[in-house]
Amino acid sequence: MQSTPFFDPEKSYEENFTEGPFAAFADSTVFLQVGKPPNSAFGQPVHLPFGIPAGPLLNGKYIKAALDKGFDMPVYKTVRTRKYASAPWPNVLAVHMPNADLSFEQAEQGLLANHDYAEPIAITNSFGVPSFEPDFWQVDMADASRYARRGQLVVGSFQGTTNSQGDIDAYIQDFVLAARLVQETGVKVLEANLSCPNEGTGQLLCYDTQRSKTILNAIKNAIGDLPLCIKIGYFKDESQLAHFVQEVGTLVQGISAINTIPARIVDEQGRPALPGEQRERSGVCGHPIKWAGVAMTHKLATLRHQLALSFTIIGVGGVTSPEDYQEYREAGADIVMSATGAMWHPQLAQEIKRAIAG
Repeated sequence: MQSTPFFDPEKSYEENFTEGPFAAFADSTVFLQVGKPPNSAFGQPVHLPFGIPAGPLLNGKYIKAALDKGFDMPVYKTVRTRKYASAPWPNVLAVHMPNADLSFEQAEQGLLANHDYAEPIAITNSFGVPSFEPDFWQVDMADASRYARRGQLVVGSFQGTTNSQGDIDAYIQDFVLAARLVQETGVKVLEANLSCPNEGTGQLLCYDTQRSKTILNAIKNAIGDLPLCIKIGYFKDESQLAHFVQEVGTLVQGISAINTIPARIVDEQGRPALPGEQRERSGVCGHPIKWAGVAMTHKLATLRHQLALSFTIIGVGGVTSPEDYQEYREAGADIVMSATGAMWHPQLAQEIKRAIAG
């Protein structure tokens, strides 16, 4: 495994944004792919339906590096309609697991986190969905999208932001404005991030089916036929997931799952490991959440069949090897993505392609 990730946890978000990417993503080597792309995604030709989800690719430099290294479907980090600051450093810490898989009981009890990274890689990330102004990211996203070669596809992720009064109508319209601003960049696929807190209620937006449906209807009315994906979290309640998919499955062209599993994050003294307010809990990602991502992929594939729907399934969570990629594909994922695994292992896309080629 690559010892130094392309996002440096020992640097602030701003330093990573300005100075990164690092490690293998900083070199100039390009993994060139020849021949007709054998796959497709959202009507576009793709060499391999594998990429990096919204999160670690902070700007166009990161997107271009991912494309150069063979990640054919990178997602530009979630943007907003206004500038939004990152949570204070540290934003990424190593999580030390008592077991290989993260259970919800363990997440509630608390997990030790520090700066000692080890295999299998498990981390927590706590950024608060920062964003620069549209004047910056629109130009940057457009440039990154144009950089994609034949058989590659850049996705633009976005979310709405509520105002200080908590006006729900304004929150919905901000989602719509964000979608329009991303559409203007020329990306061929949009992703609405419903897996971060619903700023009207505090829970994940994807767990609020009616509000999600209202927002998605408004977005689709604004962007027309441009493919729209949604990013969601893990659903413990299968009936809740079935209702959600039934209500929104005809509105979207893709569902990406999962984001992270939230957990109490503590230091060696049992105190919150992340400074600042409302950071006692933070999302865990990497190897320990693969079971949840694969399970959600299987559930979505079953519901898609039962409801006779046609949305694309994007499997995310704990992908660190070619075997993990194949496991997701066998569970029903049309596209697979890796965030933490790709950060520490920037040659992962090339390894998967070599494994498939035999």
